[in-house]
Amino acid sequence: MMNEPQSSTPPESFFPAADDRDMVEGFARVVAISGGKAWAEPEQAPSCGGCHSAGLCSIGKQIGDPSARQMAKRFALPGDLGLTVGEKVVVGIREDTLTKGALTAYGLPLLTLLIGGILGQELGHSDGMAALGAVGGMVIGLLGARFIAGILSARGVLTPRYLRRAFEVPADGACHTELG
Repeated sequence: MMNEPQSSTPPESFFPAADDRDMVEGFARVVAISGGKAWAEPEQAPSCGGCHSAGLCSIGKQIGDPSARQMAKRFALPGDLGLTVGEKVVVGIREDTLTKGALTAYGLPLLTLLIGGILGQELGHSDGMAALGAVGGMVIGLLGARFIAGILSARGVLTPRYLRRAFEVPADGACHTELG
């Protein structure tokens, strides 16, 4: 029997490439395993809920049905990672993805608001028309941002990637450095 030649190309992996160092990392907890996938939810930072805007923040104190809001934050991880429910993992998202998201969510509506206000002023020659144009521009920008975010989400660009299992701090909170 002859051995088949081995391919020098590594198989496609869910892990980041070695040169993929521009990741923003965060913690998530595995909340379910179903359909061949592990489902995770981002963990709140210890400071969440402590600021003056906690009631308005989608991450801080929740108003309404918290379970529905948590379900909206869930994302899928590959099921072949050997993860278990309750396990804490480190996930990452590329910095350029955050930039794209910020420009889509904030930049596009702001740009269309300004364009709409300028067009309203130039065409209507009044402050009322400028305000109406600005509101119309903002609505168009928000709809455009929602459309673009839907495309990015469907492509999986906005989904965090699994990086590694997280180190669990011992229950006593002590740092155990002895080896034996």
